[in-house]
Amino acid sequence: MATAKKVPTKKAADTTAAPAKKVAAKRTPNAAFLKPLTPSPLLAAVIGADPLPRTEVTKKVWEYIKKHNLQDAANKRNINADAKLKDIFKKPQVTMFELTKLISEQLS
Repeated sequence: MATAKKVPTKKAADTTAAPAKKVAAKRTPNAAFLKPLTPSPLLAAVIGADPLPRTEVTKKVWEYIKKHNLQDAANKRNINADAKLKDIFKKPQVTMFELTKLISEQLS
């Protein structure tokens, strides 16, 4: 008698293929994040005076922080303020979670 190959049943094949067929709905960006906002004079000293969307403002602030090595060496979640950022933060050190709130106060 020849050895018979096991063929997976059709039911088993359908259960594994079903999740692969789902297609995620395309997300549209929120217009509030894309609206250009004008930075205050304090924030403009760090990122420039051109109106930018919130997402770009945050990116530019992080570029400034990394360029000037302002992340705390012991705890990377903390940002040490230099002379320009101290005016915005109103304290010598903030956490990255406070950063967005403090930057939002400087945008109009």
